[in-house]
Amino acid sequence: MSIPKTQYFEARPEVGSRPRTVRLHLADLDLQLQADRGVFGSKGVDLGTLVLLREAPLPPAEGEILDLGCGYGPIAVTLARRAPGAHVWAVDVNERAVELARANAAAAEASNVTAATPDQVPAGLRFEAIYSNPPVRVGKAPLHRLLMDWLPRLKPGAAAYLVVQRNLGSDSLAAWLAEQGFSVARLRSKKGYRVLEVRAAS
Repeated sequence: MSIPKTQYFEARPEVGSRPRTVRLHLADLDLQLQADRGVFGSKGVDLGTLVLLREAPLPPAEGEILDLGCGYGPIAVTLARRAPGAHVWAVDVNERAVELARANAAAAEASNVTAATPDQVPAGLRFEAIYSNPPVRVGKAPLHRLLMDWLPRLKPGAAAYLVVQRNLGSDSLAAWLAEQGFSVARLRSKKGYRVLEVRAAS
């Protein structure tokens, strides 16, 4: 089944706005978030996102952290609440998503979140960690370009944590990342999703 680009991976979604409230429920957090059509996971927090937030390591206590492809911000808000001394960048090409992530962070009292489009992130910024439920449905080439734009911005010794559905190519993506020189480990496999840890090879 093909997913139209208008679903979530464009700067200004063509689909009309229809806001709705979704629940983010985790062991340490229970929040109501605002979502909207044209933004990923608008009908409810995506299962892959929940797997990532439940299974990936806790974020670093300090420093710059990236939520790549933030949507309306469930990952960014969770990271910010779990690491109040860190600064979380919620980054998405979708301007509707960025606005929602900004509003959701404010409502969740996560003042350490900056929601931004990619061009608004300082070019020299390096990250202590990256968390992402990447947009695999955009196709391999755009996905690979996206990851190669951001993974090299990890600080030495830092890691990215990606959640990818098994039947949408998690294993082939892991193999490709290894071919690009990254060290890749499968941390968890749960509910059809893999949580991958990606580090720059030493």
